[in-house]
Amino acid sequence: MSARQLVRVAVLGSTGSIGVSTLDVLSRHPDRFEVVALTAHNNVSRLREQCVRHRPLFAVVSAAADAASLQAELRDAGLPTTVWSGEEALCQIAAHERVDTVMAAIVGAAGLRSSLAAAQAGKRILLANKEALVMSGPLFMDAVRAGGATLVPVDSEHNAIFQCMATDRGIDACRAGVRRIVLTASGGPFLRASYDALRSVTPDQACAHPRWVMGRKISVDSATLMNKGLELIEACLLFDVPPAQVEVVVHPQSIVHSLVEYCDGSVLAQLGNPDMRTPIAHALGWPERIASGVESLDIVRAGRLDFEAPDLERFPCLTLARGAAEAGGTAPAVLNAANEVAVGAFLNGQLAFVDIPRVIGQVLSQHSVRSATSLEDVMTADAWARPVARAAIAMCAGRAAGVCA
Repeated sequence: MSARQLVRVAVLGSTGSIGVSTLDVLSRHPDRFEVVALTAHNNVSRLREQCVRHRPLFAVVSAAADAASLQAELRDAGLPTTVWSGEEALCQIAAHERVDTVMAAIVGAAGLRSSLAAAQAGKRILLANKEALVMSGPLFMDAVRAGGATLVPVDSEHNAIFQCMATDRGIDACRAGVRRIVLTASGGPFLRASYDALRSVTPDQACAHPRWVMGRKISVDSATLMNKGLELIEACLLFDVPPAQVEVVVHPQSIVHSLVEYCDGSVLAQLGNPDMRTPIAHALGWPERIASGVESLDIVRAGRLDFEAPDLERFPCLTLARGAAEAGGTAPAVLNAANEVAVGAFLNGQLAFVDIPRVIGQVLSQHSVRSATSLEDVMTADAWARPVARAAIAMCAGRAAGVCA
């Protein structure tokens, strides 16, 4: 029997929470996978440690100076890694002939071009960067099909949907007979908080998620429910369903990761402990199953599973996102850009938590939605939204939380 050919993996965003979990799963299967490339923004110290352990052929960082210093250190350590810098290098890695599978885990709009490059090059894409899909919409899905790429979602909710739509033929074969998709939301750290309490929320409080360990930006998105709004848009695009066919319910235990209802009345759910290594392992091994290192779910100890409707008055981001999904075109890109700017301002102490959706709503209200038929259309909308969001944030400065106008 011939030896199994190793699957060559590039992890884009390897120093973030998804990247770290991906490397943990990969390290459990050295007979199946080879880490070919690792990339990071500016966490050079962690990237250095990862290069020492996994010995990739390539590494990418944002700044040329960081690349030069890291290259010298890895060369002195006798490692084979070539270090590049910049967005163009990310795209080259994503499309490189030595790469079979791309874990797209760069947070935010920064991951769009490299994800598109992987799609155009026909790679197997494990998509954890929801913002890239939200921004580019049908453009990304068209690139996947035109490039002959294979797309497997990694977000726990979309991976759960993919698993419930059992098929070994990929995303396009999933949707037959589907009546409704139900995305579950944990409700974040402020599920029971009053509006008055939300007015004084700090960044550290918003990032203290009760179930998941995530980066700061996505933790804030979870706290505002914008993360679920972005996932609603993502689900529409991945599974080719209208927004009206996607429902969001709050499920505090985070054990049921999503559900799919079929036309015969059957409802299938995917359950598991809240650990991102489960969807990562599923995506890496699909259509096979591989070990993830996650503990078995003790359903008796879990005891109960609760579900409730989201409170759209306290968490209006979900309504904003649904509106952008229904509007289509450039609206999702504007929504995403305004959210990134508003969340960044909140994390930097420049904006109140309750004013995040107010800023986003102001930006959307000023935007004339246009069709997004090219990457230029998407990036133009993104570039328009960011200064408009910053202007809205400046108007909030000095005002009481929740009265941003």
